[in-house]
Amino acid sequence: MSSSLSVVINTLNEGKELPRVIKSVKNLADEIVVVDMESDDNTHDVAKKLGAKVFTHKRLSYVEPARNFAVGKTTGDWILILDPDEEVPNSLAKKIKEIIKNSEADYYRIARKNIIFGKWIVHSRWWPDYNIRLFKKGTISWNEIIHGVPMTQGKGGELPAEEDFAIIHHHYDSIERYLGHLNRYTSVQKDLKIKEGYKFSWNDLIGRPIDEFLSRYFSGEGYKDGVHGLSLCLLQSFSELILYLKIWQEEKFKEEEIPLSDVISKMREKESELHFWQSEALFKATGNFMYKIKRRLKI
Repeated sequence: MSSSLSVVINTLNEGKELPRVIKSVKNLADEIVVVDMESDDNTHDVAKKLGAKVFTHKRLSYVEPARNFAVGKTTGDWILILDPDEEVPNSLAKKIKEIIKNSEADYYRIARKNIIFGKWIVHSRWWPDYNIRLFKKGTISWNEIIHGVPMTQGKGGELPAEEDFAIIHHHYDSIERYLGHLNRYTSVQKDLKIKEGYKFSWNDLIGRPIDEFLSRYFSGEGYKDGVHGLSLCLLQSFSELILYLKIWQEEKFKEEEIPLSDVISKMREKESELHFWQSEALFKATGNFMYKIKRRLKI
């Protein structure tokens, strides 16, 4: 018995991006469902002209809640979720056809090849960037949390973390676009943290951004991505700073005296972590044990 595939794409002002993603699945999908969140541009007309079934959902600041709505509009046995700035290479399309014909699982995680500022980012915690994107209808649903992991039923599978089997994600093509996403996402994240009971602490203005940078640049080997890696790790760090500043703003910029000694103590704590990760990175890059010895001796 043959199985059909529905491709789902949620959109908001994506008229320029949409032709690429739809054309990449024209020979793969039995139907293409576009759910538009009240775009101001020509997204709706572009989708129609390209043969998609088009539905409208109220505008949201992030996509997850609208995905369940979109999946509900499909008729296929299998669903492939794509973003407007993504595309499916021929090698992945062929693999998906094989899976649908002879599946060993109910849903699959697929890697994403993130193209950021014109470069495929292989480190900095941007690869393989697995997401559940291919699944039998009825086995996956999304919760209301931004970038949340979907709820699953049945047996899961995973495509190899190889370029041929990865969705191509044309992510940020400018600093302006990155900052636009940053502003929108941090506002949503701020609301979630406050809802969870978080109260602002000045320590997080120092600790959280530094932790994010260390995690991406050293632990995630962002230094291997050159100036792209350094820039992205700093931007992700900046995003953390903005998130906690927005929480402070929500608390009406509450005044608080901070002893200089406390700030210096917090900075020294983070400086110690920085030295640890510097030594680890240099050891991994060179194999020279002297870097580990110097770390232990704190020199």
